[in-house]
Amino acid sequence: MVALGVLDANGKVRSDSDFYFYNNPVAADGSVQLLGKTPTESGDEDRISFDLTAVPSGLATDFGVDIEDDADAEQALNDAASNEQAGTAVSVPAVEQEPQASSGLIPAPCPPYDEVGTKKAARPRTAKKKVTVPTVARKSLADNESWKQARLFPVSVLKSDRDREMRATSVLLSVMAQVPEFGRRLTAAFGAPAGRMETYTEVSLPHGDTPRRPDGVIRVERAGELWTALVEAKTNGNDLKSDQVQAYMDIAARRGYEAVITLSNDVALEGSPLVDVKTDGRRKHKVALWHLSWAEVTHQAQMLIRHEGVGDKAHAWLLQEQLLYYLRHENSGCHGFQNMGSAWVPVRNGIDDETLCQGDSRALGVVENWERLIRQICLSLGGELGQKVLPVQRAKRGADPAARRSRLADQLCLDGRLQAELRIEGAPGILALSADLRTAKLRTSIDIPAPEQGYPLTWAKRLIRRLAEAPADLHIETLVEGEPGGPRERGRPPGPPNAPASIGGSQGGQLGRRWFGLVGRLVRLDV
Repeated sequence: MVALGVLDANGKVRSDSDFYFYNNPVAADGSVQLLGKTPTESGDEDRISFDLTAVPSGLATDFGVDIEDDADAEQALNDAASNEQAGTAVSVPAVEQEPQASSGLIPAPCPPYDEVGTKKAARPRTAKKKVTVPTVARKSLADNESWKQARLFPVSVLKSDRDREMRATSVLLSVMAQVPEFGRRLTAAFGAPAGRMETYTEVSLPHGDTPRRPDGVIRVERAGELWTALVEAKTNGNDLKSDQVQAYMDIAARRGYEAVITLSNDVALEGSPLVDVKTDGRRKHKVALWHLSWAEVTHQAQMLIRHEGVGDKAHAWLLQEQLLYYLRHENSGCHGFQNMGSAWVPVRNGIDDETLCQGDSRALGVVENWERLIRQICLSLGGELGQKVLPVQRAKRGADPAARRSRLADQLCLDGRLQAELRIEGAPGILALSADLRTAKLRTSIDIPAPEQGYPLTWAKRLIRRLAEAPADLHIETLVEGEPGGPRERGRPPGPPNAPASIGGSQGGQLGRRWFGLVGRLVRLDV
C-alpha cells in the first residue's frame, strides 16, 4: 500500500485532506494523484503524479512516501535518507511519476530536525519549468521555400476521404497516448479518469452477422479499473452517419464501455444533435455519446504549447511540428466548420430582394450555422490569446434553445443582420459582432465603461496611447447616460503607415478636451 502526505513548513499535515491513500487518491487542486499499480517485467509498480505548480502556498514541496510490504522500496528510502547530506535523490522502485510530473525522481523525506535537535533550514525547491513553443519560428536552413521539411505524419499522400479519416484518427490518438497532458485535456470532459492511456485504431468488434470496425478505441486504466471509449471520425464535409453511431452505441452497451466519441468538422449545438441515436432504457449499463470537433482539438493543442506548456521538449515538438501542422494542412480535411450550408445563398438573395419572410425554415438553418461559426471563432481566438472566450447567450437559464434560435431567425428576416456577443476573459467589455447581409459588412464593437476614479483626461490619454496601432476604420464614440449618442471620431486618419498615430487627426486636442468635460461616460469602440 502507498500512502502520501503533503506537509506544511512545520513538517505536519494541515488536516486529513492532506493525507492521500487508496480511499483518497486525488487532491482537490490536482497537485497529487495516486495512479494505481502498473504491471512491469519485475512486478507491479505504484505510480504517483506530482504537480508542484498546483501546491497551495504555505505547504512544503517535500513529499514523504510511506510504502508497506515492499522491502526493496523501504531500503531505497533508507538509502535516500542517508544520502540527504550529499544532495542526491534516489528513485523509489515502487513509485513512478507520470511524464507530466514536475520531476523524474521522488525526493527523499526531509526530516525537519537534525540529530542535535536544531531545526534545519528548508532547502529551496522549484517546479520544473513548462516547455512552450516560441511564437517566432527559427530561421530555416533550407535553400528556398520549395524545400519541404520531413514530417512524422505526411499528408501529401492522402488521396481519398477514407485515407484522411484513418490518418487523422491515428495521428490524434497516437499523440494523445504519448503526451499525457494533451490526452487528459481531451478526455477529462468525457468523464475519463486520470491514468495510463492506451489508444488503438481499426479494432474489429463483433456486431450481429457483420463485425464493426470503429476508427479508434481509447482506454484509460486507473487503480485497476478501465475506462473505454469508441471513436468515430469524419473529415472534410462528410457528415456523421446515424446507423454507424447507433451500432457503436449498441456495441459499447453490450461490452460495458463507457462512451462513444464522434469527431468531425461540425460543431455540436445545445438542443440540436448531429446524429439521432436511440437508447434502450431497459439496459442497465448506460453509454454516453460525446462530440468533439477538430477545431476543439486544435484549440487544446495550441493552449498547451503556446500558453500553458508541457513537461517535455519532445512532447512540445509532437504537438507543434507534427499534430498542429497536420491538422492545419490543406489536405488533412480537419479544418473545422467552414460551410454555412445550402440555405446560405437563398437566404442572402432573399434579403437583397426583400422576399424572405418570417418563419422561413432556411433562415433557421442559417442561424444555427452562424452559431456554429461563432463557437469556432471563440476556440480560435481563445487559442491565440490564451484566454477563455465564450459566446454570450441573451436568454434565461433553462430556456428552450430552439425557441431562441427561432426568434433570431425572425429577426434576421426583418433587418437582415446576424449578431453575436463574445465574452473574453480579461477584456474590459463584451465584444459584439454584427454581420449585415444587405451591405456585406461585418462590424465589431466593444463598450468600455468610464472609470469611477481618476481624472477623465488621464484615462482619455491612456486610451489614446493604447490605440497607437489602431486601424484606419476604427471609430470612437463617447456616450453620456440619459443623452443621445455623442461625438464620433476616427481612430487614425489615412496616411503613411509609419506616421505618428493620433486619435482624430488634428482634432485630437478637441477630443481630449471633450473627454475632460465628460464624467461617468461610456466609451464605445467600433471597427
